[in-house]
Amino acid sequence: MADRRLQVFHTVARLLSFTKAAEALHMTQPAVTFQVRQLEEYFNTRLFDRTHNRITLTEVGEKVYEYAEKIFEQYSQMENAVKEMTGDINGVLMIGASTTIAEYMLPTLLGDFKIKYPDVRIRLKVSNTDEIVSMVENNIIDLGVVEAPVNNKSLAVELCRLDELVAIVAPDHPLASKAEISPQELAKYPYISREEGSGTREVITEYLSNEGLSIYDMNIVMELGSSEAIKGAVTSGMGVAILSRAAIQKELQLNTLKQLQLNPPLKRPFSFVHQKQKFRLRAMEELLSFGRGYCTIHSD
Repeated sequence: MADRRLQVFHTVARLLSFTKAAEALHMTQPAVTFQVRQLEEYFNTRLFDRTHNRITLTEVGEKVYEYAEKIFEQYSQMENAVKEMTGDINGVLMIGASTTIAEYMLPTLLGDFKIKYPDVRIRLKVSNTDEIVSMVENNIIDLGVVEAPVNNKSLAVELCRLDELVAIVAPDHPLASKAEISPQELAKYPYISREEGSGTREVITEYLSNEGLSIYDMNIVMELGSSEAIKGAVTSGMGVAILSRAAIQKELQLNTLKQLQLNPPLKRPFSFVHQKQKFRLRAMEELLSFGRGYCTIHSD
């Protein structure tokens, strides 16, 4: 409902980037520039200073941004109040998730959410944790669900649950009868690793470092780009691996893989990441509430 020119201006002012604003608004950069110029013509003054590929708000721009914040907060309160009265939950939600979460956690969560709120459209971006956090920070997505610690103090981070990583072997592997294993013993066997840059690999590398080992102390025979590829290689007897328990539930039920607890245990947080300010969409609040309930049920 709000003036489109003001919406575009507000996004550019918040991100201080026409390029990032265009991405966040799903517009072309020329279209963003046009909307801002329209608003500047309306006020008959410049709202941004543009120098050396950088932009800053002018004094007038600062004042317009201050009022835009209040206007959009009022719109948000109005929309949420009306939807509270009518029970109408709709809109488009942009969600980002790291690979393991997107493949093994979100299908159930989003499927159940969609059944309850069929008029909410969900768009999912899959990337690594750092990129997901960056997209939340730049308002490209509404909510991130990540599998590594987040140190960004400007964002709200809520722990969903702890995810345990375990060693996996084929049923006929010499280690298959063991209940647990140390990383030092695991290093004696051919090891199948996630590729460099993977969040899972980073967590494992830090874990090994705490145990006095390097990732390169492992007998790496193969580096693969997905959990599915690793499970296939382990099932075929090509080596051992470390994966999230969430990723191997089907294989455990079918007895195509065996899990060994790591000693000491290896756990990492699954967390929700979002902007600290009040959500602009009621649907976003409902999804986060729904997610918290899911995490409580699946906390073990």
